[in-house]
Amino acid sequence: MIKALQFIVLITVSFTFMCKPINLGHQGEESILIDLEYLRNTKIRLEKNDTKIKYAFDQLIEDAEAALNEGHFSVTDKEKLPPSGDKHDYASYSRYWWPDPNQPDGLPYIRRDGETNPESQSLKESDRQRIGALGINTETLGLAYYLTGEEKYAKKAAELLRTWFLDASTRMNPNVNHAQCRPGHNLGTKSGVLDGRLMIRALEGSMLIANSSALSDSELKELKAWAGKYYEWLTTNEMALEEAASNNNHGSFYDLQAIYFALYSGNREAATQIARKFVQNRILSQIKPDGSMPEEMARTRPLFYSIYNLHAMFLVALLAEKVDVDIWKANDENSRLRVGLDYLVPYTDPNKLWSHPTIGEANRMEMFAILQMADRVYPDGNYLKVAEKLPLEMRKVHRANLVFPLMR
Repeated sequence: MIKALQFIVLITVSFTFMCKPINLGHQGEESILIDLEYLRNTKIRLEKNDTKIKYAFDQLIEDAEAALNEGHFSVTDKEKLPPSGDKHDYASYSRYWWPDPNQPDGLPYIRRDGETNPESQSLKESDRQRIGALGINTETLGLAYYLTGEEKYAKKAAELLRTWFLDASTRMNPNVNHAQCRPGHNLGTKSGVLDGRLMIRALEGSMLIANSSALSDSELKELKAWAGKYYEWLTTNEMALEEAASNNNHGSFYDLQAIYFALYSGNREAATQIARKFVQNRILSQIKPDGSMPEEMARTRPLFYSIYNLHAMFLVALLAEKVDVDIWKANDENSRLRVGLDYLVPYTDPNKLWSHPTIGEANRMEMFAILQMADRVYPDGNYLKVAEKLPLEMRKVHRANLVFPLMR
């Protein structure tokens, strides 16, 4: 599998976020998360041989060529049956849980926050690597098709989507009941709902190839129906609702999934309700007046999780624009979302030390996507100037130079 890229950007043009009705048919270009106006401008710049985005485009095509030879990916590929006994059910294992060395059988597992257990990534038992590869590869192929018009990329993306979501012999059931299992404790945990966010990238890929001949209208409608069933599971299942109650990045990403799958499946009313509650339910409850996030600060990797959570909140704010809800509060100098941003902005500088206890060093490059979004909403903040503190060599090859925004 190709390794996932970090999502960063070297901004050279201004752009306008387009709030449009969502259409999953072949009648015209539509999107949910990706700004099509920005992407169309990228295509024009490539046609004019704009050297400022050449490196990012070359990297995208290199990744797309690699993706042509990877997959298909299916939940039925794992050798071990999930606890349900149904091979079509997604299953994964909590990454920070390890065998107890004081127990002969290692059970029950114990938590070592911030330390990944390699066995949790096992292809024989877990679908976690597969769902990640599905997302990044389908997105990559979709972008490559959109920017080049080469059908081979759309065809491969369609095959990945068909295998994961549609074909009776390989498709995933629309639930993550057995995500992030913890041996000796449970057969799936609420934290595992987070895994579902990775499918958003695949579904964005489906929209990027919607004007090709690779997917039929009926298949696009089937994807919409699948998303509707997953949204229903997400908003009615007991474990999923426990995740919805989380007061940290898990809660933010839950709402991100819920609003995205509502929009993709055509449920605008539900998306509107999520957007209207987001400031009170997530932003004000998670970000203190000084901009810190107590739940993320309590983790062993506080800077990483603070950036991670803010990215989710920014993506929800973008999606809320689709239903005419302003989460940004751009004209409010006391906007808690902006206060949270400004708390983290100094740490864009790789040389500025994080003053709290932490395991390892957070990747400061992950601030790029956030600063890009912030520059549009808070133009007086000069956030793109801040982004110049990050290494140019790493910035110029990133696909966020080509497309905005991208899923985390």
